[in-house]
Amino acid sequence: MKTFYSNGKLLISGEYLVLDGALSLAVPTKYGQTLELKENQSNCIEWHSYNVNKECWFSATFNINTLTLLTFNDKKIAATLLEILQTAKKLNPNFLKESKGLSVKTTLNFPNEWGLGTSSTLINNIAQWAEINAFELLEKSFGGSGYDIACAQYDTPIFFKRNGVCPTIEPVNFNPKFKDQLFFVYLNQKQDSKEGIQMYRSLTIDKKNSISKINQLTLTMVQADELSVFEQCVTEHETIIANLLGIQPVKTQLFSDYLGSVKSLGAWGGDFVMVTGTKEEVASYFVPKGYSIIFSFNELLLN
Repeated sequence: MKTFYSNGKLLISGEYLVLDGALSLAVPTKYGQTLELKENQSNCIEWHSYNVNKECWFSATFNINTLTLLTFNDKKIAATLLEILQTAKKLNPNFLKESKGLSVKTTLNFPNEWGLGTSSTLINNIAQWAEINAFELLEKSFGGSGYDIACAQYDTPIFFKRNGVCPTIEPVNFNPKFKDQLFFVYLNQKQDSKEGIQMYRSLTIDKKNSISKINQLTLTMVQADELSVFEQCVTEHETIIANLLGIQPVKTQLFSDYLGSVKSLGAWGGDFVMVTGTKEEVASYFVPKGYSIIFSFNELLLN
């Protein structure tokens, strides 16, 4: 049996503009996805995906020789997975060549809807299995900046800058003195990152000035010794992206009376937000509003 594992991800700075080469701060999470392979003689790839509750939420069977779909319980997901496998085969023609049949099991250790990288961890695991460049596999299948693939591969916070299938990735020490006042709150809804990317791509305005500002804010956020400096960066960052997208920041929309800072992470409108405050302040404000999934810095981030 072979086993592959990839980390989940959170994008702390640079959302959307990361697609155009902005310097971004990304952090792998303590949650991720495992892919296990077992050889058999079935002439098929028998695929089963399990959620955090160890329930099989997706299954499919593919002909291992022709890479065609035979059976499935979700046609859309099966078609997407088939496309990824076929792309991997094109990138490495020897992929699957020696196998008579395979049983594949993927297991998430976080809920699918959390948005921590269900797709990116899968793509990185398949790339490891196929012995190909995961950034190239992403580029030719899902698309996106690739920061999530970088997080899948690194066990430390990183500076990420997109550069085709060979991005610039630099491990960085993001371990602020005030980390006990940084929390991550789940917004009870998953945001479609593909839709977010398409919306951003439709913008025709000049982004150079915004990218320059985000680059500096990213550096300042990592270097900040005081929470007040970090919070100022968060406010400026949210304002820049809000003006770019023509969308109100999440704090304005949902949490305008909260005393701390609130920052969207990744595609705006769902998944997790980063908030500042004491444990008591965060719990007493967000839990009564129905946002009960709250992680501290050390509980969620791999650091």
